[in-house]
Amino acid sequence: MENDEKIQELINFFKALADPNRLKIIGLLAQQDLSVEQIAEMLAVSPSTISHHLSRLSKSGLVSARAESYYNIYTLNAKRLESLSKELLAPDQLPTFVREVNMDAYDQKVVKNFTNPDGTLKAIPGQMKKMKAILLYILPDFEPGRRYPEKEVNQILERFHEDYAQLRRNLIDTGLMKRENGMYWLAEQPQAS
Repeated sequence: MENDEKIQELINFFKALADPNRLKIIGLLAQQDLSVEQIAEMLAVSPSTISHHLSRLSKSGLVSARAESYYNIYTLNAKRLESLSKELLAPDQLPTFVREVNMDAYDQKVVKNFTNPDGTLKAIPGQMKKMKAILLYILPDFEPGRRYPEKEVNQILERFHEDYAQLRRNLIDTGLMKRENGMYWLAEQPQAS
């Protein structure tokens, strides 16, 4: 199923359940099959209102009707309710709904706002979230697995901003770089912002 179709199915599912009377109808039908008139009396709501709610629940596949004499008897499709809940709300399924979203949009905006056309920094951000976006922007200038003496780290960072010491401290404080005995290296798995 396409992502947009799954999102629409999820929206329809929530809309079907987004009414107190529809939830009550689901609760009643979970106990027994009922007619429109029976549900209307139990909920003290007009039969036309109950028919409207049942129509909405039917479109979602949550209830079905069968003819019995002069009445339609409604049944809860418990398996459909359970399968929709499991399928659409599974933790591994939820991230697929934002597949087309640019997850780096915020970081890209921060970098754009804090850099000059030549790639140098206009300023060092004060907010940690923005600082981390800038540090992730700088990080590719360092080779993974390579150890750098402090002097070389300073030279690389100075190409971005004159306050290389603050940038160096922030790389260490955020865990993006490690330091021991005057040597620096990239952390094995840089943390996303």
